[in-house]
Amino acid sequence: MEDLKDVYFSPLPDSPYVKPFRLNYTQNGAAKSWDLLQVHDSVAIIVFNVSRKVMVFVKQFRPAIYYNCVSVEDRKQNSIDTKKYPASLGIALEMCAGIVDKNMPLDQIAREEVLEECGYNVQIKDLERVMSYRSGVGVQGSLQTLYYCEVTDDMKTEQGGGVDDEIIEVVEKTIPEIDAMLASSGPLNSPPSCLFALMWFLANKAPKYRK
Repeated sequence: MEDLKDVYFSPLPDSPYVKPFRLNYTQNGAAKSWDLLQVHDSVAIIVFNVSRKVMVFVKQFRPAIYYNCVSVEDRKQNSIDTKKYPASLGIALEMCAGIVDKNMPLDQIAREEVLEECGYNVQIKDLERVMSYRSGVGVQGSLQTLYYCEVTDDMKTEQGGGVDDEIIEVVEKTIPEIDAMLASSGPLNSPPSCLFALMWFLANKAPKYRK
């Protein structure tokens, strides 16, 4: 995951994932515009292993985080010095998640993501819908739907780690380790949705497992 090299910038071609555009509108009589990104909606899943009382996270390299760790001056260069900026700067700890790019019910997509990324074979009935909310409200406003599921060691398969060219590492944390993570002043390489999911878990599910 941290074997990173040949980092450079290039123009954005037509992308199936991100489409930039400008929205023009009139508000209170004033003409305005805002630059936006059209992206897919997504699902995220809180996965808690009740056999060992650990939260199941995924860890992966996120280019957007990496880019924002590079100084403004060094971004002007044609390529990035990976000795000065190692891949570890861009590795994020997140909930299991995936984009909605299939014509399928959201809970079915969530089930597939848990299997592909974390390796647990959950059933639709095992998934509890928490809520849907907007993410990236400054430039995208896409809808993410959050689920919760409890798994056991018996549900673990040989799958996990992502599909195709994904490089995903499964990471487990105990409830005290989650407490410590949220007590940190950061910065944390985790998205707000992950931190919200952890706080929801601590408020709604963790109390019975602290005993």
